Amino acid sequence: MQHRIIVLGAGYAGATAAGRLARRLYREDVAITLVNAEPDFVERVRLHQLAVGQGLSPRPLSLMFAGTGVEPRIARVTGVDVERGTVTVVDASGAPGEERELEYDTLVYALGSGWSDQGVPGSAEHAHEIASRAGALRLRERLARLDAGRSVVVVGGGLTGLEAATEIAEARPDLQVALAARGALGDWFSPRGRRHLRHVFDRLGISVHEHAEVTGVRDHRVVLADGTSIEAAVTVWTTGFAVHPLARATALEVTETGRIAVDATMRSFSHPNVYAIGDAAEAMGPGDKPLRMSCASGTPMAWQAADAIAARLTGGNLPDVPLRYVNQCVSLGRREGLIQYVTADDRAVGAALTGRFAALYKELVCKGAAWAVAHPLLGMPARRRHVVREPVRSAPTVRASA
Repeated sequence: MQHRIIVLGAGYAGATAAGRLARRLYREDVAITLVNAEPDFVERVRLHQLAVGQGLSPRPLSLMFAGTGVEPRIARVTGVDVERGTVTVVDASGAPGEERELEYDTLVYALGSGWSDQGVPGSAEHAHEIASRAGALRLRERLARLDAGRSVVVVGGGLTGLEAATEIAEARPDLQVALAARGALGDWFSPRGRRHLRHVFDRLGISVHEHAEVTGVRDHRVVLADGTSIEAAVTVWTTGFAVHPLARATALEVTETGRIAVDATMRSFSHPNVYAIGDAAEAMGPGDKPLRMSCASGTPMAWQAADAIAARLTGGNLPDVPLRYVNQCVSLGRREGLIQYVTADDRAVGAALTGRFAALYKELVCKGAAWAVAHPLLGMPARRRHVVREPVRSAPTVRASA
């Protein structure tokens, strides 16, 4: 009887994990099902490009995983019962609201995150998000209708906000683009990185409102904590992400933010046959700091989980690869970029690449990540092994002592 592995979510983490499992295990031993609400893999790190009118190559999951042994299932996940080992889904091709139940032996939870309005009044009603393909397309349509001279305010000074503001300003130099950030512009970068960031913002004509906390969003303006407001024909909200709420509704151990608590192999502390990766999981990195929500975290988490699952099923050695950061890659439009080198625990060091070369570097990183997902059986030697035993299903994972 085949060991049933279900992967929930086909973002960078989920798709990578499914493909890597297919390379580690023989098809006759396992049935790998990849459940995703959309039929295509979405390059989330390029959604700011989609929002300004650039085209993204379609990547159908059916073609990506053809011949790999991974079965994509286009369905929306409505429930997970970790005690019974079942997932409830609504198939895209089925009758509306008709639920089906899938059984699993091992579950990989990779449902990721979406945008968070942070509870700011008016943000859900009046702001645009680019954390999803649908949101980016809605913003794309709105920007296309925006007359010259109108104002666009990007709220949030993190990586997504920086990329969105510069992409919009470069694509639409006829608009007045502004960025509202809680802190100083790029205050976590090195001095060299901050200087380059300001240079690009100045060249693109982007107004920066630093130490500006947005407390409300109206139809044509954003309101700051000091009572002042900024004119905004369009508001783009990039203040952070919130995880899919489904995990909190299960018996899985989750953190205060709803992320699933996992060990170094991405295995749930409370349910040993469940693994969580990407934004949905809270895994600890160097310095005992939680890994940040990002593709840079999700992909190595997927590698770790897939290798651990394969090792436990085949009696091999568990992976012992520390998860660490090397750099932060930021696109600043199509012609500029910033590659900030960081310590293992993601703190900036003095070295940084800037300018055109940095833009090319970031583009290669994006293309490489998408290529690796789209070609799951290429790029690394296959090391398949036969399943020899079932994983432990009852004993909880033991936490490391503090």
